[in-house]
Amino acid sequence: MNIEDFRTYCLSLKGVEEGLPFGDETLVFKVMGKIFALTGISLFASVNLKCDPEKAIELREQYPAVIPGFHMNKKHWNTVLMDGSIPDRLLKEWTKHSYELVVASLPKKVRQELEEL
Repeated sequence: MNIEDFRTYCLSLKGVEEGLPFGDETLVFKVMGKIFALTGISLFASVNLKCDPEKAIELREQYPAVIPGFHMNKKHWNTVLMDGSIPDRLLKEWTKHSYELVVASLPKKVRQELEEL
């Protein structure tokens, strides 16, 4: 998957916005103001995704390209190295999992606003 395909997928999810809050090189995707994915723009070498802690450990054990989240809470975030070993289908699945975790953590009122979009 290339960065444009990843970006298109993230923006296809309900309530998602992109931004550059950490500088011109880090593209951040948020749902209702909360981050669920980060990646480099000029060098699409990895993606940081939120993950259920138990699942995060399983993925790290199963896939060498999945490591503890770089510059993130390593219990709740994975970094997926874009080395070609992870099929697009899995990257989309893990991105959707990250999105859903963040949505589930939103206050009820904000989740209702998201549903109305």
